[in-house]
Amino acid sequence: MSKKSVGPWKVLVAIIAGVVIGSMTPQGSHLLALYNVGSSLFINSLMLLVVPLVSSSIITGVARIGADQSFGRLGAKTFAAFLGTNLLAILTGALFVNLFHPGAFIQVERVVADTTAIQQVAASNTLSFSHLILQIVPSNIINAFSQGQMLGIIFFSIIFGFCISKIDKANATVINQFALGVFEIMLQFTHLIMKLLPLGVFLLVAKVFAEFGLQSLHSLGLFTLTVVLGFVTFMLVILPLLLKFIAGVSPIQHIKNMGAALITAFSTSSSAATLPVTMECVEKRSGVSNKISSLVIPLGTSMNLTGSALYMCVASLFVAQAYGVDLTLTTQAMIIILAFMLTLGVAGVPSSSLVAIIAILHALGIPAEGIGLFIAVDRILDMCRTTVSVFTGSCCAVLVARSEGEKTLL
Repeated sequence: MSKKSVGPWKVLVAIIAGVVIGSMTPQGSHLLALYNVGSSLFINSLMLLVVPLVSSSIITGVARIGADQSFGRLGAKTFAAFLGTNLLAILTGALFVNLFHPGAFIQVERVVADTTAIQQVAASNTLSFSHLILQIVPSNIINAFSQGQMLGIIFFSIIFGFCISKIDKANATVINQFALGVFEIMLQFTHLIMKLLPLGVFLLVAKVFAEFGLQSLHSLGLFTLTVVLGFVTFMLVILPLLLKFIAGVSPIQHIKNMGAALITAFSTSSSAATLPVTMECVEKRSGVSNKISSLVIPLGTSMNLTGSALYMCVASLFVAQAYGVDLTLTTQAMIIILAFMLTLGVAGVPSSSLVAIIAILHALGIPAEGIGLFIAVDRILDMCRTTVSVFTGSCCAVLVARSEGEKTLL
C-alpha cells in the first residue's frame, strides 16, 4: 500500500460495519436507496479511471521497453518469465473457478436492482471466436475508447507504445511525456478516489447484506476458498516446480530466504513498498547478482503481478457465473486474455485489481456493480495476492540468473 492509500484497518472496520448494519436494515427501508445511490456513485468514479489509466500505462510502459537499447537478451528472458508465470497464474485461477463454481450459489437478482440487465447479460454473452478476434482489432479506435472496448484499447495501446519507440527521438519524447503526464494524473485521480474506499466498501457491503442477508457469507466463503486455493497451488506447487526442474534450486530454501519480503508484502499490500526488502533477500540470501535483480525485481512490480492476475480471473468468472453468463470456452478465453493483458495496465495503483475487474466486466456487458458480490473480502485477499506477486518476482529473478549461468546460493 502506498503512503497515499487508505490504511487497512479503516477498510476492515467499514466491512464489518457494512455486514452488521446491512444485515439489520429491513426490506423496503429508505436506507436501501441510499446504499444503491452511494455505491453506484463509487463504482462510477472507478469506471472513470479505467480507459485513460489502462491506455496511458500500457503506452508508457511499452514505449519505455522498446526504447531501451540495452534490454537485449536479458530483457527478453525476463519478459518471457513474466509472461509465462502470469499465464500460469491465470490458468490456475480459471481451473479452481471451474471446479468449485462459486458464483452459481448466488441469487444475483436479490443483490442487483436491475433484473432486466441481468437477463440481458445472460442472454447476450455467448461469444463466438470471430467476435472475440474482431474485438481485438477495432475498426474505429475512437468508438472503442468511448464504449470501453478493452481488448481493442489494449491492442491499440500496445502497438501505439511500440511505434513511439521507433519514431524520431524528439517527437517520441513529446508524445511519451504527454502519455506519462496522463498516467500520473490518473494516478493522482485514483489516490483521491481511494480516500473514499472505506465509505464505498461500506455502502457496497451494506447493500449486499441488506438484500441478501447473512446467506451471502456462504458464497463469499466459497469465493474466498477458491481464490486462496489458487494462490496456495500457484505459490507452493507451481512456482516450486519451476524452481526445482528449470532452475535446479531448492524451493524450500528459497521460500526461507524470502521470508522477510513475504511478511512485508503481506502487511503492506504493495509490491512497490516491498521492493527494497525483496531485492535485499534476492541478492543477499539467494545470491542473485545486482545486474539481474535490479532489472527483474523493479520491472516485476509493474508487469509480473501474478497474484492480481489470478485474482482478476477468479473474480471476473465468479461474477459472470452469478449473472448467469454462458461461460463457453470462447468467453473464458476472452476473460483470460483480458486478465493477462490488464496486468500490464493498472500496476502500482492502490486497489488496482478492482479497476481491472470492472474493465473485464464491462467487456462482458456485466454491470460494474457486480464487484459488490465480493468486495467484502477484497482487502484481506489483497494482502494475499501481493505476497504471491512478490514471491513470483523473486522466482523469476532466480530463473533468469540460472539461465545466465549464475551460481546462486540456493
